Amino acid sequence: MSLPATDPPASVEKSQLVENQYFPGDIAWMMTSAAFVWLMIPGVGYFYSGMARSKNALSLILLCVLCVAVVSVQWFIIGYSLTFSTNGNGFIGNVDHAFFRNLRGNPSFASPRIPDLVYAVYQGMFASITPALAIGAAAERARVVPLLVFVFIWTTLVYDVIASWSWSENGWYAKLGGLDFAGGTPVHITSGAAALAYCIKLGKRHGHGTDEFKPHNVANVILGTTMLWFGWFGFNGGSAYSASIRAVMAFTVSNLAASIGGLTWMMIDYRLERKLSALGFCSGAIAGLVCITPGSGYVSPPSAIAFGIVGGACCNFAVKLKHLLDFDDALDVFAVHGVGGVCGNILTGIFAQKDIAALGGQVILGGWLDGHWIQILYQFADSCAGLAYSFCVTYIILFIMDKIPGLNLRVDDDSEERGIDDSELGELAYYHVDRLASIIQSNHLNTATTTATSMSMSNINGGKLPIQQNSNQYFP
Repeated sequence: MSLPATDPPASVEKSQLVENQYFPGDIAWMMTSAAFVWLMIPGVGYFYSGMARSKNALSLILLCVLCVAVVSVQWFIIGYSLTFSTNGNGFIGNVDHAFFRNLRGNPSFASPRIPDLVYAVYQGMFASITPALAIGAAAERARVVPLLVFVFIWTTLVYDVIASWSWSENGWYAKLGGLDFAGGTPVHITSGAAALAYCIKLGKRHGHGTDEFKPHNVANVILGTTMLWFGWFGFNGGSAYSASIRAVMAFTVSNLAASIGGLTWMMIDYRLERKLSALGFCSGAIAGLVCITPGSGYVSPPSAIAFGIVGGACCNFAVKLKHLLDFDDALDVFAVHGVGGVCGNILTGIFAQKDIAALGGQVILGGWLDGHWIQILYQFADSCAGLAYSFCVTYIILFIMDKIPGLNLRVDDDSEERGIDDSELGELAYYHVDRLASIIQSNHLNTATTTATSMSMSNINGGKLPIQQNSNQYFP
């Protein structure tokens, strides 16, 4: 005996209706883009580790990966809700979506073609990479546990606020008509200003200004650059929120700006040093990518050339600011991300075009090229607001944390000399190399001591007592 047919529950009908309105290709592209951005985070770690000394290399890679873990938890608990809840004010959201509450596959406000949960995961990767960028300025002298506490607090009080005013439907900058396609202010200016505050609060590394602070592994820098360059296609291309021609355009201009930026930086260095620097090319490529980020969904390929040239040149010159202003931004985060983000915002105000935005269905007034010159002022205002807010709030957070027992920010002198890897992690990136270097250094000291003793005894005995030296100079 067969059971009588029954109508499906209303909840099932609603779920099927919602699912059918999405575009599987767009969902697949957004999930892939989120994975691309995730890959950028260890890329930042490898880039930073190569620029640091070997005794601090492992900690920089680990800290970047730990940023994913810490911020993913923060984003789930409160971050997404503070940034993108629909009932917030012009500066910050509320707790409607805390713990991803009410994210059940409804259309996202960014695009009805993808569900809100996909959008939340994608934006969570942006939130994760931003503090990972900032911590480079504190390299080689910051304690690990306080830094992780800082990442959680900073993401809540700084990143979430600036991302909300830039990208949420209620944000004051979004309503003003500001153009920031993929994070010129929320990601790059914010991290650059935070890096500046962090390095000023920590003070200089011991021995700063000497030849001791040279990159220990440029191969790691190249590896990190390729991971970042690859991931940036999802960073900028994914910000179209669909597998569309606008995503293709963002992909195209990003690659072009990176290429021009790398060549520009390398040529500037060649003019001064007559060497084609691998480190210079990598730095310039990142500068070009930073610069194109806010305009990647608004500008044409010819305009991307200007972004690459200006980004590479301005960030190259900005590196010299730390020498002129006497602060120790260990890995030039402010020069590349802070200055590069500002340049990108201003150039977006100049080169943004209505017909490029229309490829994704967005209606804008354009930039100076379209006769809307006031857009430059909007972009400049957002840049100044992001710089000021991030720097001031970051410094306040660090100042308060440093007064709390157990959360002092900087390692002691002995730990800094040993390196963060050994003193904070108890592990080394290159154990055999560092061990050999330690033995060599110890034997050099012993040789110097023996020589001094020999000279002293020779003087005492009229030079008649020969001194035997160990022929095995490097190993005990």
